[in-house]
Amino acid sequence: MKKVEAIVKPFKLEEVKEALAGLGIQGMTVTEVKGFGRQKGHKELYRGAEYVVEFLPKMKIEVVVPEDLLENTVKAIVDAASTGRMGDGKIFVSPVDDAVRIRTGESGDVAIG
Repeated sequence: MKKVEAIVKPFKLEEVKEALAGLGIQGMTVTEVKGFGRQKGHKELYRGAEYVVEFLPKMKIEVVVPEDLLENTVKAIVDAASTGRMGDGKIFVSPVDDAVRIRTGESGDVAIG
């Protein structure tokens, strides 16, 4: 199993969710986060004063998938979240040793399906 964490622009969340649902991925965790990468935020004007917004709003999507779905999952996220502009986000992939469904006690791949 692999954990896929994707940091995407907020307005791309629905497209990513639909793309993952199209692969049969049934569950995900979504968190509102703030951060910056190479773009280092941006400047805004408020009542005539300019200020720097360093931490930009993003959405973090987390899914755990079997290894055979990993490549398609990453591709679906890239295709759905890409605007071609700086700040589109990042995807991180990590190994998952086990998963346990609390209600039934099932573990392994069956617990994530």
